[in-house]
Amino acid sequence: MLYQISHTTSYKYEVGVTFCHNIATIKPKNMLGQTVVDYKLKIKPPPSEFSEKIDFFGNTVTRFSIQKEHKKLKVTASSKILRNHELLPDIYQSQKGKNINLIDSLVTLNSERLKIIDVKQFILESILIANISPEIRAYAEISFKPNRSIFEACYELMERIFNDFEFNPNVTNVATPIHDVILNKKGVCQDFAQIAIACARSVGLPARYVSGYIETLPPPGKEKLIGTDASHAWFSLYIPTFGWVDFDPTNNQIPKNQHIVVAYGRDYYDVPPLKGVIYSSGRNKMNVEVDIRPAV
Repeated sequence: MLYQISHTTSYKYEVGVTFCHNIATIKPKNMLGQTVVDYKLKIKPPPSEFSEKIDFFGNTVTRFSIQKEHKKLKVTASSKILRNHELLPDIYQSQKGKNINLIDSLVTLNSERLKIIDVKQFILESILIANISPEIRAYAEISFKPNRSIFEACYELMERIFNDFEFNPNVTNVATPIHDVILNKKGVCQDFAQIAIACARSVGLPARYVSGYIETLPPPGKEKLIGTDASHAWFSLYIPTFGWVDFDPTNNQIPKNQHIVVAYGRDYYDVPPLKGVIYSSGRNKMNVEVDIRPAV
């Protein structure tokens, strides 16, 4: 599938901003199964400083500063992405990867010479996934049994989160602790991904946060509306002898072509689409519009 993606973040400031510095992580990844055919970033007002680099996790990060007074900021990323999930290894075709159990996985992880950036970094605590509570460990241990396939266990964990948690955008924000989410069983895709990651890490398995987009299809006979798609999040589990496998607990599915990957991190804190600091006073209003559709 060839997709056209538009991601626009707009800010309106009650009082003029004299200076702002921002970090954007919104350029989709170039990787096996996903090719960035075209990418453009438009910033209004134009920045006085602009740079782009690859971060520790292999994501494209853009930094820009605006050093003149402004009352509005608009950042639009336009991408054309070729997605072919069939190029990726298939976990269902790997008997060894599909069947490796928790005990053997932990032994393999301890014995393998794994690069920190690739795997072991994602076993450790992170900013938003720290001090994992007994409730999260107990929730994880329902699925992760010592002699059970970790793929099978993680698939079940994904299904349980989908069935046990209510998708509700009004009860959490980016700062809501995962311990509150596990107790209230409500949240959004970022929360569900981080709960799953915490569960995997609680039993010693590497799991990483994936930020990106998912194409949402309109009801039959209805025209797709511009801006109805949103940034999305899911997670990956590292399976020794095979590699990373993605799981989407919000939609109860293993991601394929409809999921477009932007960045990998330890949790949401590593890869927000846009963050920054401003010199101003008063309130500001943010609006985000994302549109994904097949490219013509």
